[in-house]
Amino acid sequence: MTQPSPEEPFQDAFARIEAAVEGGDTDLRELGFWRLLAKVKADRALSEHWADAAGRIDRRAFEARIRLRVPVWVGNTLLVIGTIVGGVVVGLALGSTTSEVVAGIALVAAGGIWSVTWHDLAHWIVGRIVGIRFTSYYLAGPFPPRPGLKTDYATYLRTPPIARAWMHASGALATKLAPFVALAFWPLTNAPWWSAAALLALGIVQIVTDVTFSVRSSDWKKVRRERAVARQQASAAR
Repeated sequence: MTQPSPEEPFQDAFARIEAAVEGGDTDLRELGFWRLLAKVKADRALSEHWADAAGRIDRRAFEARIRLRVPVWVGNTLLVIGTIVGGVVVGLALGSTTSEVVAGIALVAAGGIWSVTWHDLAHWIVGRIVGIRFTSYYLAGPFPPRPGLKTDYATYLRTPPIARAWMHASGALATKLAPFVALAFWPLTNAPWWSAAALLALGIVQIVTDVTFSVRSSDWKKVRRERAVARQQASAAR
C-alpha cells in the first residue's frame, strides 16, 4: 500500500492514488485520498481543477468495493412507489376502513414507510437542484442495510460547500418530517390514541438519534464538515 507524503504535490498525489486504485487497492483512507481532498476542498479553484480526477478515483474505488448497485432511475422509481404505498395506507386510515386498529396500523406504517423512502429522494431532489449528480443506488451500512445514494464526486466538488451541506441536510430533515406528516392525518381518522403516540415517539426517537449519533457519523456530520469548508474557502478568497 502506497503512503502519502506530507509535502507531496497534488499532481503526484492524485497520480499515485489513481494508480493504486487501478491496481486493486480501494482503501482511499489509507491511500490518503480524503486527507488530500480536505486540502483541495479548502480552496474553490483547487476544487474545480481537481474535480474530474477526484471523481474518477472515487467512482472506481466505490464500484470495485460495492458490487450490488442499481441505476439511479431504478432506485428513485422504487422509492416513489414506496411513497405512493404510504399514501395508499393513509387513504385506508382516512376512510377505507371502519376498523380503528387497522386505521392505527396504517398511519404508523405510513410514517415508517415515508421515513425510509423520503430520505434519499430528498438527497436526490436537492442535489440535482444545486448541481450534484448521482451514479447509483446501493445497500449501505450494517444490518439492517438501508438504501444509499452515491454522489458523482466531480459534480459534488464543483458545487459550493453550502449547497452540498443543504443536500446532506435534506435527507435527514425529510426522514424526521415523515412521522409528523403521518401524524397530521390522525385527527381526520378514527385511529386510536396509541397510533398518534407511536408516530410521535418515532419522530422524537429519530430526532434524539440524530442529535446523539448523526452529528458524529452521518448526514449532520457532513453538514458540519461542509460548513467548515465554506468558511475555509471564504478565508482563502480574502
